[in-house]
Amino acid sequence: MKLQSYTITQGKERAGARSFFKAIGFTDEDLKKPIIGIANTWIGTMPCNYNLRELAVDVAAGIREAGGTPMEFNTIAISDGITMGTEGMKTSLVSREVIADSIELVARGYMFDGIVAMVACDKTIPGAAMALLRLNVPGVIFYGGTILPGKYNGRDITAQDVFEAIGANAAGRISDQELLEIENRACPGPGACGGQFTANTMSTVMEIIGLSPMGMNSIPQVDQRKHGVAHQCGEVIMNAVRNNLRPRDIVTRAAIDNAIASVAASGGSTNAVLHLLAMAREAGIPLSIDDFQELSSRTPLLADLKPAGKYTAADVDKAGGIPVIAKRLYDGGYAHADVVTVTGKTFREHVQSVTETPGQDVIRTLENPIKKSGGIVILKGSLAPEGCVIKVTGLDRRSQTGPARVFDSEEAAMDAVVHGKIKAGDIVVIRYEGPRGGPGMREMLGVTGAIVGAGLSESVALVTDGRFSGATRGFMVGHVAPEAAVGGPIAVVRDGDSISINIETRQISLDIPVAEIHDRLSKFERPAPKYTTGVMAKYVALVGSASEGAVTSPTAL
Repeated sequence: MKLQSYTITQGKERAGARSFFKAIGFTDEDLKKPIIGIANTWIGTMPCNYNLRELAVDVAAGIREAGGTPMEFNTIAISDGITMGTEGMKTSLVSREVIADSIELVARGYMFDGIVAMVACDKTIPGAAMALLRLNVPGVIFYGGTILPGKYNGRDITAQDVFEAIGANAAGRISDQELLEIENRACPGPGACGGQFTANTMSTVMEIIGLSPMGMNSIPQVDQRKHGVAHQCGEVIMNAVRNNLRPRDIVTRAAIDNAIASVAASGGSTNAVLHLLAMAREAGIPLSIDDFQELSSRTPLLADLKPAGKYTAADVDKAGGIPVIAKRLYDGGYAHADVVTVTGKTFREHVQSVTETPGQDVIRTLENPIKKSGGIVILKGSLAPEGCVIKVTGLDRRSQTGPARVFDSEEAAMDAVVHGKIKAGDIVVIRYEGPRGGPGMREMLGVTGAIVGAGLSESVALVTDGRFSGATRGFMVGHVAPEAAVGGPIAVVRDGDSISINIETRQISLDIPVAEIHDRLSKFERPAPKYTTGVMAKYVALVGSASEGAVTSPTAL
């Protein structure tokens, strides 16, 4: 093995560096072995990543036993669920970039020979993958695992139920005591949010794309089996180092197509569109928002998972895990079978050994799909020339036309919903919440949950240049691009304007004459940035369009 860590650890001139390592217990023998960085996103502020500190002990032991030297370091994590509906939510998508940047910086500084990235909450997963693709040193994504479902009145509940209960309580449909009971029971312990929300969607993506070992990610965080697979990651990363198997060898266009198909088949989060666009950019692979439509259209929806389905992410594990989804994609011809994974085996080789639980109906058969096409639809039109995204999992209606109710912030829209000011047939427009305008594309689970809880989900649509939580359900359109802050058409929508949304034709239009749209845009003035210093201001200066993954770049417009 040609080890880049030797640049730091070997030779007489590196005696100073070795003296620092020896101060914290490393020996000469340790420093001659491959140095494996353990990038840990543990944080003591939320359940999603809470057990990662103890699981890191298992990863480190596995690395040592496989002949490497582990060195653990931390990065950050922001809880979408805790910050939802507040100014703090603006930091969530920004954190993806900070996570990627910080892992990249530490790895470049210490010249690690390989990396195990320990992730859980939403943005930690793509952030870690982006860093691995930038660095292109052997790397493994280890997913901490889902939370177990809570129990209320004999049914499984998740964080989604809490946000919908807030809306139901505001509408007088449940009591304060019922709201408190749901709050107390929804999250029974450590783990990432318990449906096919963003974290579990991206966990699925990482197994299918090949950066996580097949069969590891669907095990819940509190399950004792998690310790064993954490230990096994040590062997996986050391084999990757020995075989010089790098992330860009794994994340090819074919592997990305497989990942998009897994999002479609599992009813995954719309956030996967942003994150896969960002990962493709880091890998130097051409990918456009339109590619998601093509792949989703031909892939059946198979997993009956929350937010629109019956089951939780823990039920995927009981059914046989993410490998069952992989096998369905393989058997149906929806996946490229010869792509390599981080274990060194191909996708085809992994699916040959899948064990499915007899009689399970969490993941439907190919002969009995929930829908013949996947859960993600890309819309374009006069309101979103660059495109926008809707998740159609669980939706029966295919179109809506109605008057716009326009709000320049999430808070203003939330106030209108909880005070009964939104009526059946309205199309709620929330703008200035895009990558630059927010900044940070806040998720709208508070508002969407309140709409569902108020009993309006069958009659009201929502359109925003912000994002949605993976727990969002209903007729909700996000990622509208160009965003309002840069002068996209959503900036000039007025109260009462007619908006039409049609899933069949994949159109979203502002129903006023084109000349009128151009006239309004000619008079538009960009608002002053909401932050002028610090990390948020840097992000605004560097971030691009949601239609390109909302990535930061020195060449951003």
